[in-house]
Amino acid sequence: MDRERRKVSNPLALAVLAFLVQRPMHPYEIGRLLKERNLQQSIKYRNSSLYMVVEQLHRDGYVTPQDTSREGRRPERTTYALTQDGRAELRARMRELVSTPVKEYPGFQAALSLIVVLSPGEVPGLLDRRRHMLTERAGEIRTRLDAAPAKGVDRVFVIEHEYELALVEAELTFVGRLADLIKEDPEGFSTFWHGLHRTDRPTDEPTPRH
Repeated sequence: MDRERRKVSNPLALAVLAFLVQRPMHPYEIGRLLKERNLQQSIKYRNSSLYMVVEQLHRDGYVTPQDTSREGRRPERTTYALTQDGRAELRARMRELVSTPVKEYPGFQAALSLIVVLSPGEVPGLLDRRRHMLTERAGEIRTRLDAAPAKGVDRVFVIEHEYELALVEAELTFVGRLADLIKEDPEGFSTFWHGLHRTDRPTDEPTPRH
């Protein structure tokens, strides 16, 4: 009886399967294409993790070694091909990811849920700093998007950057509005928060013992 294969949930593993749809490749070539196509902006990976992912896909039957070659004194390189099971798994996971929203846990959202530990007087300045950094990031993304047509990059290969820009712009709007609301009327924004920090004693110093 065949053991049940694990579902592919790692974005890097999905990228490997997607590249192998084009043709068989060895991990070194896949890593080079990841860099050339700037996918490190969307997929977090290291070269060592790439080889581990390919090996796991092989164990699960989603890719299969096709041949091994060596050039000069370089280490042997194994070329992998996509199996039918790998192709089916890739399409199934992609349909799920595109169609079904998943709850994520961004660090900024966590910080907002705990923001009362900071004083209302300090937070607007921190939000302004974040707004400045987000503005710079939005500019960098727009630069990449504007340069794509001149480089002959089809739009389908930059839609993840369009999505990133939409998220950054939405966060910019939210952060700016929140900073302005707190600046205009800290007590009106939250009487509890304002009262919590009404004392002049610095909140990061321990309470003196008597």
